[in-house]
Amino acid sequence: MSSTQADIYDEVEEVLKKLQLKSKCLGGGRINHDAENKTIKVYGYSQGFGKADHKVSVNLIKKKYPDYEITWSDEGY
Repeated sequence: MSSTQADIYDEVEEVLKKLQLKSKCLGGGRINHDAENKTIKVYGYSQGFGKADHKVSVNLIKKKYPDYEITWSDEGY
């Protein structure tokens, strides 16, 4: 099943509402995860939400996957 970024945000927002927490989407993008080669690339933007700060995303991902090569780029959609 494939979801758009708006669909993913809608799902998260519903959970947060049930917990009585507010949220705001600060931007979007894409993530390419290659488990075999232990690489993750964060790139692109969302047409609806604009571009997220990929440096922030990468720093969060590095905490979960410290043994991966993680890169980011503003290129792509």
